Amino acid sequence: MPELNANMFLMVLFGILVGIGASFTGLGGGFLMIPLLLFMGYEAQKAVGTSFLAIFVISLSALIAHKKLANVDYTAGILLGLGGIAGAQAGARLVEYVSTDSFKKIFALVLLGLAAYLFFKK
Repeated sequence: MPELNANMFLMVLFGILVGIGASFTGLGGGFLMIPLLLFMGYEAQKAVGTSFLAIFVISLSALIAHKKLANVDYTAGILLGLGGIAGAQAGARLVEYVSTDSFKKIFALVLLGLAAYLFFKK
């Protein structure tokens, strides 16, 4: 077992917070996980891939909890997921052509755009 250090503790603690936020908002948690990993020195591509593994685990847990509460539309979820498969393959390949510095700027713009949309939407 690897030696426990502050980064490992921080990741577990942040995982708990992201899990709460993801299952509450449905946003997946990547919008929180990516900045943490970038702050910790990960390159953009590794941060994105690592985030997806964490979000996969968190999403399974959230799905189980929401299933118990009857909050799942299986048809819509499967259809969105099928479309997401193609998009995920394209996005994973696209991020390979973007530097970490450019990625940070693009990611920030996406977050600002989403924030503005949610803030000003009536």
